[in-house]
Amino acid sequence: MEETRSNSTEMEDGHWKLYEAYNELHGLAQEFSTPFDAPAVLLVGHQTDGKSALVEALMGFQFNHVGGGTKTRRPITLHMKFNPDCDTPLCHLLSDSDPSIPQEKSLQEIQAYIEAENMRLERETYQFSSKEIIIRIEYKYCPNLTIIDTPGLIAPAPARKNRALQAQARAVESLVRAKMQHKDFIILCLEDCSDWSNATTRRVVMQIDPELSRTVVVSTKLDTKIPQFARASDVEVFLSPPASTLDGLMLGDSPFFTSVPSGRVGSGHESVYRSNDDFKQAISLREMEDKSALEEKLGRTLSKQEMSRIGVSSLKLFLEELLQKRYMDSVPLIIPLLEKEYRSTTRNLNEINLELSTLDGVKLKEKGRAFHDLFLTKLSLLLKGTVIAPPDKFGETLQDERVNGGAFIGTDGLSFPQKLIPNAGMRLYGGAQYHRAMAEFRFVVGGTKCPPITREEIVNACGVEDIHDGTNYSRTACVIAVAKARDTFEPFLHQLGGRLLHVLKRLVPISVFLLQKDGEYLSGHEVFLKRVASAFDNFAESTERSCREKCMEDLVSTTRYVSWSLHNKNRAGLRQFLDSFGGSEQSILGANSASLSPELSSGSVGSERQEVKSKADVKLNNLASGNDSTPSILTTETRLADLLDSTLWNRRLAPSSERIVYALVQQIFHGIREYFLASTELKFNCFLLMPVVDKLPALLREDLDSVFEDVDHVFDISTMRHSLGQRKRELEIELKRIQRLREKFREIHEELTSSQAMLRP
Repeated sequence: MEETRSNSTEMEDGHWKLYEAYNELHGLAQEFSTPFDAPAVLLVGHQTDGKSALVEALMGFQFNHVGGGTKTRRPITLHMKFNPDCDTPLCHLLSDSDPSIPQEKSLQEIQAYIEAENMRLERETYQFSSKEIIIRIEYKYCPNLTIIDTPGLIAPAPARKNRALQAQARAVESLVRAKMQHKDFIILCLEDCSDWSNATTRRVVMQIDPELSRTVVVSTKLDTKIPQFARASDVEVFLSPPASTLDGLMLGDSPFFTSVPSGRVGSGHESVYRSNDDFKQAISLREMEDKSALEEKLGRTLSKQEMSRIGVSSLKLFLEELLQKRYMDSVPLIIPLLEKEYRSTTRNLNEINLELSTLDGVKLKEKGRAFHDLFLTKLSLLLKGTVIAPPDKFGETLQDERVNGGAFIGTDGLSFPQKLIPNAGMRLYGGAQYHRAMAEFRFVVGGTKCPPITREEIVNACGVEDIHDGTNYSRTACVIAVAKARDTFEPFLHQLGGRLLHVLKRLVPISVFLLQKDGEYLSGHEVFLKRVASAFDNFAESTERSCREKCMEDLVSTTRYVSWSLHNKNRAGLRQFLDSFGGSEQSILGANSASLSPELSSGSVGSERQEVKSKADVKLNNLASGNDSTPSILTTETRLADLLDSTLWNRRLAPSSERIVYALVQQIFHGIREYFLASTELKFNCFLLMPVVDKLPALLREDLDSVFEDVDHVFDISTMRHSLGQRKRELEIELKRIQRLREKFREIHEELTSSQAMLRP
């Protein structure tokens, strides 16, 4: 008997030692963001699912932060430990300021701390934090469990007036999903429903654990559901739901069912229970009543399997045994992780010691120059093309690029359809993004048509010459064309500059990522790094401005003086355009007959069409060549007088004159557009893109040489030394804790191995 009692005590001590080691491991993972975590129970449920009451029932005492209406904005980790000598709960809070030393607190002090955190987070933008509040609790009714109580999920109404609550719901769901990503966590999914087809909390849980393979499903408030069932078959389905209704391979094979009696513990007249012992006894009594009520509804005795799924005590025992098994199974896996983390922390500590030893002016200058060369290498790599930086993090679709860098907007106020631009939906950066932006510029400008021309604009453009008051339609066309071109193309020039500048400025954070990835980043020297980034931004802005000014000079020159050799390269094309614009030949005849000699209107319709068409050709040739004599066709002075009357002396703007002006404007506008497009693309490539390659290195070197005159300021050596010293102390503390945990788990592993060897036959 004594030997059995001794073995039982040793086993209990071993379990406590294992539990304590995992608690410390969990705290270490939270404090230092280490890549491992201890098995724990993650409680997930909506605010009305009885989540808070269930936590109290599992702890064996009432805790004001649950049940009192407080909605926590940070997860609360409860390291519960069974201690038969604790008649009152003994609580320790791991504060954020010094988490290495647990501080003993009363329940009221812990409640005040949680409420203060809620108020602090409520004033912040996000309003919720994933960092856990860690509380260690010892009590005679506590199980050996670690439960992480997450903020309750919210199901807001869809109306617009509930937008604030809807934003909170999204924030809470995002936080809970992130916590469920931890593969070591057992998810305790609470559902308050009498019909398993209503998956309120499971909808969120199954996004992370679709098979429910690490999820325990709990139906709360059983005492309120039993009276709702009218038939025994409904109760059967509720207790043992078919696979089609509750799919997945959940832990425990079937749901658990719990009830927690209402009422608070206290000495006031409104209190139902005078002590936690009374509360614990009420929980046990409620379990018995639930089982009796179920048997009465079913008309039979509950099976052993069904009994093991009803009540808080059954859930507590299941979770305790499950967590204990997870602890033991994870011990061999934890030791290699601790070894790896120990080596990593040791390496980081050595790097900091090395960096502390190199904090002098000469060595920092060498580091700065080396960083300069590496930074330029990464910039060049991004322009030439690379896939090292993840597109999902650093790439931009065309829509993103338009939002952040500005869109190409025409005179009609519309932007070019995205689907027509190559690679519009791809997330690009660097040279690929630059090329896409230039391609969009070509598409947009190349497809830009001359804005509409009104008769009023033509008449106003005619004006009065300084030597006579006749009309000069070639000058009129030039005046209109250059004005339209200037107004149309100048905004595109500014839009292109802004877009390409945005693309270039994005190279800096991507280059920093590549440097960090290769271990070549000067971490801690923020002043120096900001100076490098600022120098690049200033260079990009000044280079873009200079390039844009060069392009503007070209646009001004082409819209100030019209060279016909640029716009009249193809007379036949202009003639064809005029004919097509005029529509049918009959309409041309009708329009011209009003302003020409009556002789042109006599004869057959066929001869009229042929004659008018040939005359239009001759007039067009005369306008283009400046030849005033047409002896082959216009043989009389009367016809010449009529022509002069319709084009030079008459300001009633005949349709033929309007067509000629329109054709000339279109031809001039087209020539300006083609020249502007080609020269702008060439200049931005030569005077914006190329300087990043051939001028930026010298400029950055010059800037570095100037800032190195005050090394202490640019590198902020004193602040850097203090920061490194603080980081060194943190790593030393972390290293000691990892070493202590490593020894603990090794000892536990050896004990488990030896006990298993003793049990073998």
